[in-house]
Amino acid sequence: MPFFKSPAKRMTLRRITFAVLLLTGFGALTALMAATLSPGGYTALDIVILVCFTMTLPWTLIGFWNAVIGLLIMRFARDPVAAVCPVEAGDPQAALKGNTALLSCIRDEDPQCVEINLSAMLSSLIRKGQADRFTLFILSDTSMEDIALGEQKMAARLADRFAGKMDVRYRRRPVNTGFKAGNIEDFCNRWGQDYDYALVLDADSYMSAEAITDLVRRMEANPKVGILQSLVVGQPTESAFARIFQFGMRLGMRSYTIGSAWWQGDCGPYWGHNAILRLKPFMEHCRLPVLPGKGPLAGPVLSHDQVEAVLMRRAGYEVRVLPLETGSYEVNPPHLLEFIRRDLRWCQGNLQYRRLLGLPGLKPVSRAQLVLAILMFLGSPAWIGFMIAAATLGIVSDTSPFRPDTGAVLFITILTMVFAPKFATVADILARPGLRKAFGGPVRILVSVVAEIVYSAMLAPIMAVAHTLFMGGLLLGKTIGWGAQARGVERLPVLLAIGKLWPQTLFGLAGLFWLLSQPIALVWPVIPVATGPLLAIVIAVATSTRTLGHLAIRSTLWRIPEETAPPAELADLHLAALATEQMATGAQERLVQGDAEPAEA
Repeated sequence: MPFFKSPAKRMTLRRITFAVLLLTGFGALTALMAATLSPGGYTALDIVILVCFTMTLPWTLIGFWNAVIGLLIMRFARDPVAAVCPVEAGDPQAALKGNTALLSCIRDEDPQCVEINLSAMLSSLIRKGQADRFTLFILSDTSMEDIALGEQKMAARLADRFAGKMDVRYRRRPVNTGFKAGNIEDFCNRWGQDYDYALVLDADSYMSAEAITDLVRRMEANPKVGILQSLVVGQPTESAFARIFQFGMRLGMRSYTIGSAWWQGDCGPYWGHNAILRLKPFMEHCRLPVLPGKGPLAGPVLSHDQVEAVLMRRAGYEVRVLPLETGSYEVNPPHLLEFIRRDLRWCQGNLQYRRLLGLPGLKPVSRAQLVLAILMFLGSPAWIGFMIAAATLGIVSDTSPFRPDTGAVLFITILTMVFAPKFATVADILARPGLRKAFGGPVRILVSVVAEIVYSAMLAPIMAVAHTLFMGGLLLGKTIGWGAQARGVERLPVLLAIGKLWPQTLFGLAGLFWLLSQPIALVWPVIPVATGPLLAIVIAVATSTRTLGHLAIRSTLWRIPEETAPPAELADLHLAALATEQMATGAQERLVQGDAEPAEA
């Protein structure tokens, strides 16, 4: 049929299909909740519960259908990547034609850690014979003079080390106007006209030479692509918090990303790092507005990346994500408090999108992406409101206010949808012998998945409380700004954890008292909702310690493929986590083979 031969019309059909699936699911789940609340008629509390519930649905439904579609593509498409990202790879043997700037954007970071990553990346590009087409720009927004001095020395060492092979330039802005977006805009104003592409890197970014040159070649072969985002995975880590978290992320990432790319197509995401930009249209069309007014939601846009993506698409250029889990890395937050702080910065930035929804000329999918980015965080106070209203309704009602049959169906359905991205990727991993081995084998995978699901169920209410309180603070004029990020593994001070997480603890205590007043057969599924916040301080301190991190590594649970068979591209980083993992794996293998001596009593 002619309709299906047109890529644009096929994409339109995909988006209509996805919208129908979302709306159908939204209507069905809303009706199921209304039926669950029907005993005794509808009170004001019932209406609050229903409204809050509907506000939590968009991201649940999107995650579920992305996972289902992603799993189908992973299992049945001949080339899953090409099916959702039809970006020609170009000739891997041909010399690069364009000039690419590597932009290392840093602020108050440890210069030594930054130097290790940059030195490894530059060395790999030189070994690959492609260094002459790249220039490294260390773009500093550092506010501390002692760190700035360390940066200057680092840049000088890199310049000396790679002299005659690759140019290294250092620039520091004493005032970080416009935050990271302003940092990159300053580069564009000074040097952008000299380069065809810019590869944006965070301080913790690391990319192999193969991944970098692949992005450049794809840009050269596809002149209508404006932004090409790589799929970023977490590096092997000594942090217990990050190890469990990034294992869960790794499970859900591929199915979710492939599913979302199926319907987003050329209106894909940009995550602000480990991505390549076509500089000419980026400079012409992606300059961010300064939001007028006063308060935390005015001024420069914090979450710049998705806004730049929709502006690039408005200009007629494609924005694509390449769902390949190879060669593109980051370092995840090492403890709970840093994870919360990062999320709150995104929360403030995403809520600013409300002021940008009226931008003229945006594609419908782009406008929907901005709305969904707002709802991502509005779902947290809605969830808190839902839980409080439901608990209150249970207390004030003389009889059960909920239908048990529809309530059970609704609970199981929502639980399945929430964890669908992980279930989908696990199903794909277990079906592929190579991936099964890379993740440690079926038994280790299944045990790790169950433990991670319990962990994430406990973490979710901790984050929801943090989001809700933060948004309340925004209404009072409080803001988070843009400061240095914690990268290293170091035990959190107990008093600091208490000072930051006491609201979660109080929420957990209230939940515990409510649970104790209810029949256990009714409330056992929501025990993690109370125990997670109740144990927030303990979780934060314990998972921040190097000791627990090493125990997690030695358990060989939550293993990622880079630990099973460390790729050569990570060798130059000398990651301590890989050394510990290899020691643990070697000891286990010796025990299995009977070579290890039994421990003395």
